[in-house]
Amino acid sequence: MDTGLENASYSKNDSFKEDPISKNGPTYANQNVHHSHSSSTENAPLRPHTGGDIRWEAINSISYREPLTISHFRLLKRLGYGDIGSVYLVELRGTNAFFAMKVMDKESIASRNKLIRTQTEREILGLLDHPFLPTLYSYFDTDKFYCLVMEFCSGGNLYSLRQKQPSKYFTEEAARFFASEVLLAIEYLHMLGIVYRDLKPENVLVREQGHIMLSDFDLSLRCSVNPTLVKSSSTYMNSGNASAAGILENENVTHGVQPSSFFPRILPSKKSRKSKSDFGLFVGGALPELMAEPTNVRSMSFVGTHEYLAPEIIRGEGHGSAVDWWTFGIFLYELLHGITPFKGSGNRATLFNVVGQPLKFPDHPHASSAARDLIRGLLVKEPHKRIAYKRGATEIKQHPFFEGTNWALVRSATPPHIPDPVDFSQYACKDAVQLEKKVTNVNDKNNTSQDDSSYTDFEYF
Repeated sequence: MDTGLENASYSKNDSFKEDPISKNGPTYANQNVHHSHSSSTENAPLRPHTGGDIRWEAINSISYREPLTISHFRLLKRLGYGDIGSVYLVELRGTNAFFAMKVMDKESIASRNKLIRTQTEREILGLLDHPFLPTLYSYFDTDKFYCLVMEFCSGGNLYSLRQKQPSKYFTEEAARFFASEVLLAIEYLHMLGIVYRDLKPENVLVREQGHIMLSDFDLSLRCSVNPTLVKSSSTYMNSGNASAAGILENENVTHGVQPSSFFPRILPSKKSRKSKSDFGLFVGGALPELMAEPTNVRSMSFVGTHEYLAPEIIRGEGHGSAVDWWTFGIFLYELLHGITPFKGSGNRATLFNVVGQPLKFPDHPHASSAARDLIRGLLVKEPHKRIAYKRGATEIKQHPFFEGTNWALVRSATPPHIPDPVDFSQYACKDAVQLEKKVTNVNDKNNTSQDDSSYTDFEYF
């Protein structure tokens, strides 16, 4: 889904979203209000990274008595819209708790063959428990709409934040901060067997504390993955005996692995395993590395944003998780230089450049040799030669560009930008009974102007 507030004059937001899904695919339940899972205190999903979250307390204070519906929320502001829905800033009545609610019109989704994408997004959101990924607080549907109640990010997205920089690009220190958090989010997704496929600054949101939250999962691909611990990077590179293969079951069939289901195995096998001392776990050796890269997954879908599309997608060769590392390279390049490396005069020229033109760096701003080396390794046109193709995020973490990064304490690092606090009182609360009427109008993009003043200062989904 395109969930960032989009700048109408910025062509890179145009994206391919091929969706060969039949109208006869699975649908949601037809009852008036349906919950994917209970939000009650005793049945709420265990999410260690959201412990003490007052928004969970607010949701639970209502849902333990009755199912949540649209009428429980006050509409404050429309934040933006995407390919399969519109997002609103809402307040849960009587709680002073604020959320982003994505509302999707059932009839529109069904007529445009988007049912499976909608369901996949909801199921992915339900899996996530990570400090740099969104929290799904509740899901319900009505006769007309599907509704996802999620975390509201007050700081907008990285594209808008980059545009506000004096030179339209970030310092290398700031870029490293944002890239490190995005990298951990992608690593976690790959561990779950999720290939993201839509990384771009518009989809990286900034929380009120300044840390990021990756958004937008309707283009994501789900597959199986075999997380594995290997002895060390040298063991992997020399012996080639590590395996972390992902097998695509069916792009339209969700088949994921819950985080609690991971049972990593340490190589070599049990029969030939040496002592812990020999293995190097505790005495004089490197710590084992986690391999969680679904390397064997293959999809033929043509999805993504022109300037971020990997060459293998454009060539129609089939693609796997390596596309996320290509987009990570484009992402880092844009943060550091304020432009993407293969942008042409139009979309067609951009695609030609991605496939046929070599990578070049501008003379100004000048990126460090370590940054350039990492970007070169990520933007290799042949995916099997791309950095992180087999070892995933582990290989990128060890690159000199991230030297000095304490990966265990990234969440505690000081962000380069702290958003201004949001004064929610400035928004006139409107009765939630008006929501259906407004959503119906908003989802009709032919009757909606992107110059609407409601877009001011907010970007979300």
